[in-house]
Order: sequence, then structure tokens, then C-alpha cells
Amino acid sequence: MTSAVEQLLAVKARIVNAEREAGREPGAVTLVAVSKTFAAEDIRPVIEAGQRVFGENRVQEAQAKWPELREAFPDIELHLIGPLQSNKAKEAVAFFDVIETVDREKIAAELAKEIARQGRTPKLYVQVNTGSEPQKAGIEPREAVAFVKRCCDVHGLAIEGLMCIPPADENPGPHFALLEKIAREAGVAKLSMGMSGDYETAIAFGATSVRVGTAIFGGRP
Repeated sequence: MTSAVEQLLAVKARIVNAEREAGREPGAVTLVAVSKTFAAEDIRPVIEAGQRVFGENRVQEAQAKWPELREAFPDIELHLIGPLQSNKAKEAVAFFDVIETVDREKIAAELAKEIARQGRTPKLYVQVNTGSEPQKAGIEPREAVAFVKRCCDVHGLAIEGLMCIPPADENPGPHFALLEKIAREAGVAKLSMGMSGDYETAIAFGATSVRVGTAIFGGRP
């Protein structure tokens, strides 16, 4: 069985290749290794192999397993990539370095309040529901530019980028193109898009970070 470390190295090699094919600068794309549902002992070898940026879906799950790992590896960067409930904003601001799922007014207001209270400033991304899927989190594409502006002007938040999860049964390319267009209109620089099945396509469309879990760690336990 291929180890997570071997799979990590294979993914990194494919990212380098995709950057080159897209005419991007080497190192233009950050790999976010999605470690949700995996235990600390599964993650540690990947950290020891040099990976430092990880994505988690749930605040509580991350709080349970990361403190010890962060103590051993203080340069870890943790991204919250799952939906954020407003009652978890306090813990999210305290714990994560990047929050990728700002998607509604209430969350923006809660994050602004906690950032001011804690004096901690995680980087923030707005999640856009590019497929307008009713079951999925994210702001509607047509509202995204105005929402980014409100986050800044009304709530005083610095939005660094946009994030999307295209519909599973559709060609992801048009969704990545749409997110890139919205980012340009909104004046934000970072694009978190692409997962295990489509991260090379996302890089061709301008992704600055890709969120890869299964291709590194295997199927969810």
C-alpha cells in the first residue's frame, strides 16, 4: 500500500508540473493537505516529510488533535475549510490561521467582533457557491463582489481571497473560471480551488492554493 508520504510527494510533483504547464511561477500554488477525519498519528509522517499547511472541516475536531502537533511543529498553518457556524466564530478566530468559509453577513459580523476582541487576525476567504447548489454553503456568485465589499467597508475585515467547491457532477473548469473572474472584480488576490480530482485543472485556471485530502491520505476512515 502506498504511504501518505509517497502520495504527498506524488501530489507535489504533479503541482510543479501543472504550474509549469500553465506558465505559472514555480511555487505559485500552496498545497493545503486536507487532514479532516484523520488522527494525529496519521498526520505526523506527512508533517515530518515537510508539509506545513493543513485543512480541517470542523473546529472541535481540529482542537482535539492539533495542539500537540503544533507544539512539536510550531510553523504549521491551519485552514478552516468547512462551514462555520456563528457560535464557533470565537474558537475559529483563536485557533485557525486561515478561515476559508466566510459566506454570510452574520459570520462576517461575528468574525469582526472576535478579531477585535482577541487581537488575532486570521486570513479570510469568502466562499462562493459557484453552482448555486441549495445544499451547499457559500454566497451566490451574483452577490459575491458586493459581499466582499461589505465585509471590508461595514465589518472592517480584510478579505484575502475566494474559495469554491464546484458541483461534483459538473466540469469544474467553468466554475474555476467564474471564481477567478469574481476575484478580479472584487480586487482579491487569492483563489482556493481544486481538490484531489481536479487540482491540476484549478492550477491552469489560476488557483493559488489547492485542497487535497484523498490523494494524500487515502479514503476517509
